[in-house]
Amino acid sequence: MMGRLSHDQEQFFYSFRLDEAVPDDHPVREIAAVLDLSWVHSELAPYYSQLGRPSIDPVLMIRMLRRLRVCDPIGAGAVP
Repeated sequence: MMGRLSHDQEQFFYSFRLDEAVPDDHPVREIAAVLDLSWVHSELAPYYSQLGRPSIDPVLMIRMLRRLRVCDPIGAGAVP
């Protein structure tokens, strides 16, 4: 089952806003401003079962992997 990022359970978790932790001039913000991932859910939907627990939102996963690649120094164990 494909998960989608939801904010309806925030009261169960500690308060942390990534948006507040990332500086305004960080390269990840520039990438996020031009990166269009609106196609992801429809493209990946056939590969997700309707049964079981929801997965991590694939858009969130792509954004996290992109952030890892941008922020990790080259040669520090990052996969190309």
